[in-house]
Amino acid sequence: MDHNRVIIFDTTLRDGEQSPGASMNLEEKVRIALVLEEMGVDVIEAGFPIASNGDFEAVEAVAKAVRNSVICGLARATRGDIERCAAAIKPAASGRIHTFLSTSPLHMKYKLQMEPEKVLEKVAESVAYARSLTDDVEWSAEDGSRTEHDFLCRCVEAAIKSGARTINIPDTVGYAVPDEYAALIEMLFNRVPNIDKAVISVHCHNDLGLAVANSLAAVGKGARQIECTINGLGERAGNAAMEEIVMALRTRPDRMPFKTGIKTENITKASRLVSTITGFVVQPNKAIVGKNAFAHESGIHQDGVLKHAQTYEIMTPDSVGLHRSHLVMGKHSGRAAFKAKLKELGYDLGDNAVEDAFNRFKDLADRKKDVFDEDIVALVDDAVVRGNDRVKLISLEVLCGTKHQPPSAVLELSVDGVTREVRATGDGPVDATFNAIKALFPHEAKLQLYQVSAVTQGTDAQAEVTVRLEEDGKSVNGQGAETDTLVASARAYVNALNKLLVKRQKTAPDAAGP
Repeated sequence: MDHNRVIIFDTTLRDGEQSPGASMNLEEKVRIALVLEEMGVDVIEAGFPIASNGDFEAVEAVAKAVRNSVICGLARATRGDIERCAAAIKPAASGRIHTFLSTSPLHMKYKLQMEPEKVLEKVAESVAYARSLTDDVEWSAEDGSRTEHDFLCRCVEAAIKSGARTINIPDTVGYAVPDEYAALIEMLFNRVPNIDKAVISVHCHNDLGLAVANSLAAVGKGARQIECTINGLGERAGNAAMEEIVMALRTRPDRMPFKTGIKTENITKASRLVSTITGFVVQPNKAIVGKNAFAHESGIHQDGVLKHAQTYEIMTPDSVGLHRSHLVMGKHSGRAAFKAKLKELGYDLGDNAVEDAFNRFKDLADRKKDVFDEDIVALVDDAVVRGNDRVKLISLEVLCGTKHQPPSAVLELSVDGVTREVRATGDGPVDATFNAIKALFPHEAKLQLYQVSAVTQGTDAQAEVTVRLEEDGKSVNGQGAETDTLVASARAYVNALNKLLVKRQKTAPDAAGP
């Protein structure tokens, strides 16, 4: 192995899905996994197989679909978890069991209620059992950054001795700062006698906004695997963002002479897909993938960029797969041109999906004067991602304004293949629309967020709506895009309902993981 090669371990499908509101069904997980494989991710953590039958089936499906990346499943330090994980990753060309146990005094006392010696014994026992089921085992010291050094060294040594090929030292609660975290990794290399027999991994949370900085600091001291997610998705404040890590290494080899196997030109495609599926909109000023990341409004900046791009751009938009929008598509464009455009934008769709997307494009072109690349991305994602929903929007008609009080909505939905229609009123057109959905598909979910943004500029721009619903402590995000804001709102609400149905099937175990 090249000593300067950093392994990218993506946990978008596992840790990312634990974000409140993020939920993915089996087909969506497979679709994301295939994009991760295409971009060169080394290890894909596909889920927590013991969590539910749905999680098990999703990990198994990803293991069957992906051939070039290692497929990993998470397991607590119990025989049942480990066996379930081994069964889920069995179809993989290369599979890994990732087992973990808390090692900090706080976690051992209050979470595990176990003495340190018992924890040490369980580390060795769980890793050995996992190794008996697969050759590739990773062990994580949950809350590793707050673990006493002597005890952490003993646990790491025991895990390696028991057969772990990768040792992960997570900053589980995002508490560490870069020099402190780097010193922790350096300490392990200096004190653990068999450390050379394993790859040291880091998994940093972003509670203090330091996840990427901590991860890179650890690599500087010998860590050679970074656990991260697309768009920094993850519980609480999220995880280290893969796109930031990869582009930092690519942009600053003078300070960090390390490389990854990531095809960075696929970053934007992966970011958009994850955002669409989870309903988590990427903030405009997000590094690398935010829509303002390569925008220049200041006159001084604009002048500099026009004279020489590197005056204010330290990387090119093309390097992350961001192609400048240009007007080449319209209502007279045919299927061949549309297919070529989809390929240019990074989509590889089946014939049925292409036909559906083309029909929606034609409808959009009839209503919108200028069709931008961003418009096509929005409508394709909206069409393809929703393909297997149980609840589908058929039609919506809304009456509102000064002469129509109260506003009313006539809505037609398909629920499990059965079409139903209803008329409802509300305080406003959006309220009337949502009341109609509730009438056709009764539920107790509460609306937590309703957000509208424009995909492009102009009064005829597509509206991209995000809706967050909460039920029994579980929240989900839904998205919809349309030139008609009310139709986009209905699509977003229906999408959130479908995700809620998926969420209802999942029963997460007590432990959240590293």
